[in-house]
Amino acid sequence: MASDRTRAFAEFLIRHHSSHIRSILLSEDPLLHYPLHIDFAELTEDDPKLAHLLFSNPAEFLPIFDDACRLSQRVILGDSKGCGANSCFKQFVHVRINISGSPLECPETFPSIGRVRVKHRGILLTLKGTVIRSGPVKMIEGEREYECRRCKHRFKVYPELEARNAIRLPSVCPSQRSKSCEGTNFQFVEESIVCHDYQEIKIQESAQVLGVGSIPRSIPIVLMDDLVDLVKAGDDVIVTGILTAKWSSDLRDVRCDLEPILIANYVRRTNELKADIDTPDDVIEKFKQFWTEYKDAPLRGRNAILQGICPQVFGLFTVKLAVALSLIGGVQHVDASGTKVRGESHLLLVGDPGTGKSQFLKFAAKLSNRSVITTGLGSTSAGLTVTAVKDGDPMPVSRDSSLNLQFQLRPVAYIISIVAIFAGEWMLEAGALVLADGGLCCIDEFDSMREHDRATIHEAMEQQTISIAKAGLVTTLSTRTTVFGATNPKGQYDPSQSLSVNTTLSGPLLSRFDIVLVLLDTKNPEWDAIVSSHILAEQGEAETGKKNDDKSSVWSVPMLRRYIHYVKRQFKPILTREAERVISSYYQLQRRSAMENASRTTVRMLESLIRLAQAHARLMFRNEVNQLDAVAAILCIESSMTTSAIVDSVGNALHSNFTESPDHEYAKQEKLILEKLRSVDEFPDMHGM
Repeated sequence: MASDRTRAFAEFLIRHHSSHIRSILLSEDPLLHYPLHIDFAELTEDDPKLAHLLFSNPAEFLPIFDDACRLSQRVILGDSKGCGANSCFKQFVHVRINISGSPLECPETFPSIGRVRVKHRGILLTLKGTVIRSGPVKMIEGEREYECRRCKHRFKVYPELEARNAIRLPSVCPSQRSKSCEGTNFQFVEESIVCHDYQEIKIQESAQVLGVGSIPRSIPIVLMDDLVDLVKAGDDVIVTGILTAKWSSDLRDVRCDLEPILIANYVRRTNELKADIDTPDDVIEKFKQFWTEYKDAPLRGRNAILQGICPQVFGLFTVKLAVALSLIGGVQHVDASGTKVRGESHLLLVGDPGTGKSQFLKFAAKLSNRSVITTGLGSTSAGLTVTAVKDGDPMPVSRDSSLNLQFQLRPVAYIISIVAIFAGEWMLEAGALVLADGGLCCIDEFDSMREHDRATIHEAMEQQTISIAKAGLVTTLSTRTTVFGATNPKGQYDPSQSLSVNTTLSGPLLSRFDIVLVLLDTKNPEWDAIVSSHILAEQGEAETGKKNDDKSSVWSVPMLRRYIHYVKRQFKPILTREAERVISSYYQLQRRSAMENASRTTVRMLESLIRLAQAHARLMFRNEVNQLDAVAAILCIESSMTTSAIVDSVGNALHSNFTESPDHEYAKQEKLILEKLRSVDEFPDMHGM
């Protein structure tokens, strides 16, 4: 019956995947393991009965499907027109089942990790999560051959992965001859062992999908052959495989129990899937139409987008602009020597209690596809970067003398092929900054972190790597992440003192933040009256269920997220001559006037200005940085200065509101800034720019 199913699936492969099989046949190395990706939806449409058998009993049918791959190779090789002269048969081809777009994407067969139960055992199960631990690639035994000493019949035995790779020999000879042999003595055939690459990873369910008070659950995953080394710690993955149970290590005085484990058949990274979200054409047209409408008043259009950021907080125009620019970021620059200058912008909010800092952090996390939120007090240096942990599982080590290890208490011959030596192997477990690679890391209560813990993020913020030397593991991990921090000032904020004194943050750390916004809760009766009426109006709308017409035009969170990802992927702005001149003049002016804030006016400020100007150009849906973007970047940096070098009218960022005519307001600010910068042009070193 199995041969009929093998032929049925081989016919399906030849009909739908002959080109893929030909490319495998034309590959050079016959000893490599090759994947053959099959869409379950396509199989269901072609042969529903076969698809149901595969879903309900994958442990039996996946090896049959692998045999069908080999059969289809022979069929195509037998056809002279099928492939070229360089074709050769490949023994190790594995069917990988992709359930995307199929009926198996239902909660019953695609549960969250915390909802995996015994009923899921034995079926084709799919789980989604983030890789928090990635073990080393090992070699594991897949099969070995034995010979009956009486009738010389040879047969294969397979180790049981669930029983720590133990091999159970049959009680009598399994030969299918007319006269049964009934031999009980078997001899191992030399050089018959087939080994596989083997790797264990652990995935944890995403915190975003959890309910209130739920602890994220994790499950170990076994990757074999072509699946090893496909993912690393911090990757978001979707894994399809077979749920089984593994016996825990048999230590003295320790209860032995079964631990759930998923033997993977198909692994898909969703990092690229998130980064390369194909924005629908109709949405792109909406964006273009939006900017066409605001062609004559572009800053009014920009402000319409910014009003969608944290709409429950009234005003705070400067903070919303800073959040948008930091999320969009600049363009990474790589010079001829390979040195990289980061494109991500970092933002620090320093403010009195009740100024909405945490609300902005939470909202920014919603706008990023990949985000991690943590608080300073609960974050150690290991928790932020990477932790060296001792693997709780025994490390499988091959033993040649395993043939002599037999359980004498049982009549059945029971041989251990790979014994567990409790070596306690060291592994790396990803922390917050590594898990947020390619996304956003929000650190609330930044001031409550211990000083030596805070110092660990210096390298992660500027070089965007984390160098580790722990427990004999020396490596460098990537942390291309945007850091959002929020902190309270030390006691009452003193404007006469430097930012470093007020926040107790060191100068080197402050210089790594592109924007540092100070939100002071000064007593302003007019502002208090406006804010209180806004909050009460929001409360009244929530109770009555009515919505203001003005808010219908505010961009929704999904729309904002799409817009940010589209402009980040689509636009790579370059600086115009005018923008370069403005940025350079401002940087030189700041260097001359910097007395108290020397930690902020370093070369990093120049890089920050370039990044913010590029981000503003992206926000404005353009591919070049003009004078408007440079001035907007300067206004952002000015807001983060306690003592402004140019614009004294910027005022407190907390009281910055959306103006009625932003373009007219900008014209006044631009005139003021350019007049101040013209004095720098008198210096001879400026003419070389």
